[in-house]
Amino acid sequence: MASLTVPPVPTWPRQDAIDLHRAFKGFGCDSTTVINILAHRDASQRALIQQEYRAVFNQDLARRIASELSGHHKRAMLLWILDPATRDATILKQALTGDITDLRAATEIICSRTPSQLRIVRQTYRARFGCYVEHDVTERTSGDHQRLLLAYLAIPRAEGPAEAVVDPSAVSLDARELYKAGERRLGTDERAFIRVFSERGWAHMAAVARAYHHMYDRSLEKAVKDETSGNFGFGLLTVLRCAESPARYFAKLLHKAMNGLGTSDSALIRVVVTRAEIDMQYIKAEYHKMYKGSLADAIHAETSGNYRTFLLSLVGRDRAY
Repeated sequence: MASLTVPPVPTWPRQDAIDLHRAFKGFGCDSTTVINILAHRDASQRALIQQEYRAVFNQDLARRIASELSGHHKRAMLLWILDPATRDATILKQALTGDITDLRAATEIICSRTPSQLRIVRQTYRARFGCYVEHDVTERTSGDHQRLLLAYLAIPRAEGPAEAVVDPSAVSLDARELYKAGERRLGTDERAFIRVFSERGWAHMAAVARAYHHMYDRSLEKAVKDETSGNFGFGLLTVLRCAESPARYFAKLLHKAMNGLGTSDSALIRVVVTRAEIDMQYIKAEYHKMYKGSLADAIHAETSGNYRTFLLSLVGRDRAY
């Protein structure tokens, strides 16, 4: 369930564009107005506002925002105004080819998305950047990590209502194969892990994790941690945790981003802007369940200014969980 709140009566995109232009004019930017408009419009509405802004003022809204805002607030807003597929493609491009390579961010985007989402992201990446995401993955990654990402991008998996029906015998076979490939032998057969994790849908993988625990009295997550490492292990864990509960996975990411000394603003921004229109209400509930506190309160404590106001506008008020 999304946390994004939009006006009960649809707004007029041209008026939103005019109001944004007024907020940009003069000395300084009226960030409150910018947030009040853009943080409360869904993806289709934001696209129409950008079309109207270009038509009325002959300017690109993203470029105007880039010139008016700064810091983390600017980074978050520039990602937010993109449609979901373009946003994911942009995060991937920056993570793979930016000044600072962030392979964890790239792995998170690829391994936490559904097959249909990845299909659109791959098409968008090609159209927007003139190259295949597989090419950039190949250039920037290596070994088993590379093989996992390329397989996860390429192989179609079960999705939707049909995925919920799993074959118990196939589940048991996969659990047995993973045990033989890892804990039962000296060394690890990484290719077996890649094959199972990249070819199976989330419902099936969740069932494999349950079967593994039942058959061997060990958690599959613990086995992955013991048998793999680095970005390859991180990718496998991302697949497994999203199969079991995407909301819990992203709640843990948010807590890690804000826990300890300093805040990982890139991770905080990435999760908030990509999940606000999908499942942020569920993420907030999981966060409260696991950490006995409010996600909104944590964000409030770790951020400040217009950046804080914007993120909290997307996350929304906490409910009584």
